[in-house]
Amino acid sequence: MGKFVITKRSNGEFQFNLKANNGQPILASEGYTTKSACENGIESVKRNSQDENKFDRKTSSNGKPYFNLKATNGQIIGTSEMYESTAARDNGIASVKSNAPDASVEDLTN
Repeated sequence: MGKFVITKRSNGEFQFNLKANNGQPILASEGYTTKSACENGIESVKRNSQDENKFDRKTSSNGKPYFNLKATNGQIIGTSEMYESTAARDNGIASVKSNAPDASVEDLTN
């Protein structure tokens, strides 16, 4: 089972990373001004990660594949790392789908 890790950025914003069983980050959030907004983002990932249509497969300007996970309102709630291949990106999406729904939450901001 994966886990969400909440951290605080140097600018005071909160963010989360979804990590797979092996500790590898598979999805990173934007910055949130409050911890409760960050926690709401985690809940949104848990809900939306089961909908294939919420994954937006992209290619960066340097040709590396990655993906965004979007909420129902179209807002990006998480972005993946850059992958070496589309197959690796698709494996990352599968990992989010399997890890997010039951992932625990670890808060490192306390």
